[in-house]
Amino acid sequence: MIIELPLMDFQDRLQLKTEGGQRWLFDPIRRKWVVLQPEEMVRQLLLWYLIESKGYNKNRLAVERGLEINGMAKRCDILIYDTTMKPLLLVECKAPQVQITQSVFRQIATYNLPLQVPYLLVSNGPVSYCCEMNYERSDFTFLKDIPDFMP
Repeated sequence: MIIELPLMDFQDRLQLKTEGGQRWLFDPIRRKWVVLQPEEMVRQLLLWYLIESKGYNKNRLAVERGLEINGMAKRCDILIYDTTMKPLLLVECKAPQVQITQSVFRQIATYNLPLQVPYLLVSNGPVSYCCEMNYERSDFTFLKDIPDFMP
């Protein structure tokens, strides 16, 4: 079930600069300037959406958090924690021109192996999918929307 998020509504929140002939974007979670790439733009717009529309607390968000999967170091795009600091929502971002395919779902499922979060979200900006995991039944359900943060 495709979710169309109003991410462009949050473009005025972005801090941009040009330095050394390169465009940069300020990441308020990591508190640093990062090179402006299409995937990074999606990630930053999605962060603002989650904070301002869904009520997620900045202090519960991790960006490019390291994970170890089968002895290999990986990084997830966004990991959100609940009020007890247990992983709640894992997010994989892609550039707008990258289609959300089965391989993208495999990637986020692999990243989720050590985490076992209740919710997974994949987005390329225009198209997003969110699912709720059921580990007892080894399946998942696509949702019509991203769950609001529940304090």
